[in-house]
Amino acid sequence: MRVSVALFTQDLRVHDNPVLRAALREAERVVPLFVVDAGIRRTGFAVPNRAAFLADSLADLDAALRARGGRLVVRTGDVVEETCRVAAETGAGTVHVAGGASRYATRREDRLRAALTGDRCGLRIHDASVTTVPPGALVPGGKDHFAVFTPYFRRWEEFSVRGVLPAPSRVPVADARSAGLPGAESLAPGPVSPGLPAGGESEGRRRLRSWLAGPLERYADLHDDLAADATSRLSPYVHFGCLSPVELLERARAHGGPGADAFVRQLAWRDFHHQVLAARPDAAHHDYRPRHDRWRGNAGEIGAWREGRTGYPVVDAAMRQLRHEGWMPGRARLLAASFLTKTLYVDWRVGAGHFLELLVDGDVANNQLNWQWAAGTGTDTRPNRILNPLVQARRFDPDGAYVRHWLPELRDLDAASIHRLARPGGARPGDARRTVPRTDADYPAPIVDLAEAAHRFKRLRNGD
Repeated sequence: MRVSVALFTQDLRVHDNPVLRAALREAERVVPLFVVDAGIRRTGFAVPNRAAFLADSLADLDAALRARGGRLVVRTGDVVEETCRVAAETGAGTVHVAGGASRYATRREDRLRAALTGDRCGLRIHDASVTTVPPGALVPGGKDHFAVFTPYFRRWEEFSVRGVLPAPSRVPVADARSAGLPGAESLAPGPVSPGLPAGGESEGRRRLRSWLAGPLERYADLHDDLAADATSRLSPYVHFGCLSPVELLERARAHGGPGADAFVRQLAWRDFHHQVLAARPDAAHHDYRPRHDRWRGNAGEIGAWREGRTGYPVVDAAMRQLRHEGWMPGRARLLAASFLTKTLYVDWRVGAGHFLELLVDGDVANNQLNWQWAAGTGTDTRPNRILNPLVQARRFDPDGAYVRHWLPELRDLDAASIHRLARPGGARPGDARRTVPRTDADYPAPIVDLAEAAHRFKRLRNGD
């Protein structure tokens, strides 16, 4: 009896899963395997928010497999050692796994290949499982990756993406020993964000149906409107592979319209960052384009930024949302990152690390490279641009609704008063006329003057 192992990593789904489909196609029985990888814990990537989402996703995957006559086999330990052990115990001839872009993922593949060769078991890497276009599939002449998004996007739009695969009707599973499904506390003990979404493919597909049924239409116009909350919120499900990016692309293109076009562009940005990281794995921790910055390290300012107490309401609202939900929209991420790296002139790695402690969709490629983009050490073609939080607030939260939602101490202020709070000589808490009780007296004064900060950034980045 032929047996194959389907090793689940960032593809925790049964719909459009090339790894699972290939394993079923070539063998009479499969081992749907997930290894609670000790190596992930050592990297610091296992944190409470992602652990809770992962536990939900594994339980949902197990339920989907059981509905098809199968089950999820769970092991704990070194992913290579446990995979090889399962392959040997079941007599598997092939292990299937999704290709990854991070250094950790590529090392895992190399180690698996070497170990399985000795066990006379083959390894098949499926490169279009985590992204729509595999990293390395598109390269400019004479180079190993695209460093600028626009030419990459032109090529990306022309790429022939594989078709969406149906979920299998049956999953016959080989006899294999399994541990119980892990709980969040066993994966990463600690409190989770109160507003954390539920994980799993079932919840992801429910949210996808809702997104396609209406909100996608408004995405082009409202995706940067902070109060509108008009983004898909699908990123955690894509990160864990509960939703397939290939299926998202196909369904968005079938839907059509400006909103779908804008959404597709975001899928391309995700692929772009993965191909950069695959070619330059050091970019996870080192400047992609060094600017020889002499970063500051004011502990008080960094603490105020983390706590949402900078005195700049739109920045503080973004940081409070991050702590409450383990998530924030793209525009809020850019504002928070620009403020830390350009206005406070703090090393982007400090901010990227804080985001990875809380973001449920925390992804090495997208998190680190977006932080480098904001810091001007990455792929941004205008590395010295500074996002002014006052201008950004007036543009993307003109009525102050986003600020009032996340900063209850300012809920009684009108938009004009909110926008004046951090301006030189502007209103301070208690200045605005109102008939309701004051709640803003504890809101801090700005921790930095924007004009002085901009001058400091330009001076220090230029080496003066």
